[in-house]
Amino acid sequence: MRQLPLLTVVCTLLTLIASCNSDKPPIAPAVELRDSIPAMTTYGVSKLISDSGVIRYKLIAEEWKVYDRTNPPRQTFNKGLLMEKFNEQFHIQMFITADTAYWYNQNLWELRGRVTVWNEDGVRFRSELLYWDMNRHEFYSNKYSHLITPDREVKGHSFRSNEQMTLYEVNISQAAFPLPESANNDNDNAEVDTTQTVVETKEPPVLTAEPKKSVRTPVEPGDSLPPNGHFK
Repeated sequence: MRQLPLLTVVCTLLTLIASCNSDKPPIAPAVELRDSIPAMTTYGVSKLISDSGVIRYKLIAEEWKVYDRTNPPRQTFNKGLLMEKFNEQFHIQMFITADTAYWYNQNLWELRGRVTVWNEDGVRFRSELLYWDMNRHEFYSNKYSHLITPDREVKGHSFRSNEQMTLYEVNISQAAFPLPESANNDNDNAEVDTTQTVVETKEPPVLTAEPKKSVRTPVEPGDSLPPNGHFK
């Protein structure tokens, strides 16, 4: 049997090794700016969130991104958000919609665009910017806000309230609320509009018994929050 030359065998082996190495997938360089890339991107999201072991919230979004290396860590919903809050009987207690939403440290919500809040008491709220501190259980905004309750309507700036929107503070530019029925007895022949009255003030009145607080200064998406996670 004829033997192949040693040089031919070596060349053949090197060719086979080279062909095997070329089948490896290309490797991208390491990412240095890690905070600019989300750790997770999900589309078509329907997520339940529990509080103390009880399901209290439901999130529905077209796109959900999680950034774990930003300061503070944040989750973004750039294509809109619908959130539902449940009571102990799992009935919808409140729902919130926004064109864009940012969730910092799984606590502070920054809602932008066409923001709408509705609750089971018939309260409706609209603004283009709203912050929701879940730890402090309060809403606040420094943009024009429109609040409608069963007994009055308020429009103004520098809005702050509790989560139920039963206690609130507004720098009012205009407010409307029903007149008492006794106003009709002062002059039976006079034409009085008993449906509502408009009050315009220069000094911002406080609509509740809560002490007036300074409005926190919001940050733009991606900016750092103070160490305590709240605005000053």
